[in-house]
Amino acid sequence: MQKARMQNPAALLPEATKGILQVVKAVQQDDSLPPAVLELVHLRASQINGCSFCVDSGVRSAKKAGESDERLHAVAAWRESPHFTDEERAAMALAECATRLSDRSDPVPDDIWEEAATYFDEKQLATIVLWTAVTNLFNRMNVATRQPAGEITW
Repeated sequence: MQKARMQNPAALLPEATKGILQVVKAVQQDDSLPPAVLELVHLRASQINGCSFCVDSGVRSAKKAGESDERLHAVAAWRESPHFTDEERAAMALAECATRLSDRSDPVPDDIWEEAATYFDEKQLATIVLWTAVTNLFNRMNVATRQPAGEITW
């Protein structure tokens, strides 16, 4: 296991932490989305970004929310897995595109957006997009500074 390069940036800039946590709170207050959708979006984006801290905390959070080991083990291969609803698949596809912005000339293609829009209204889409963005923010802070899984440092 690698040692953290520095204290978590959010701990060093408490005013930034307040703003980040306000966005987290706003996203988590949207009770119109099934909790599993946000848990899966967070876990999938964190897997893509190789953030062991967020994968670890995401699995713990999802387990507390009632997710099964079977579904959590299948997130990395969600396209081939029978364990997810069409709604969850649409959310994970959107999160993947919004995470992998440089992988294609049209980072979030219309077909991905339109599929998500068949299951989610604009407020729910906003929640998924914001949650993906916040997850990517956490992933980038943690990966860049090598924050170890299992240790909350802010």
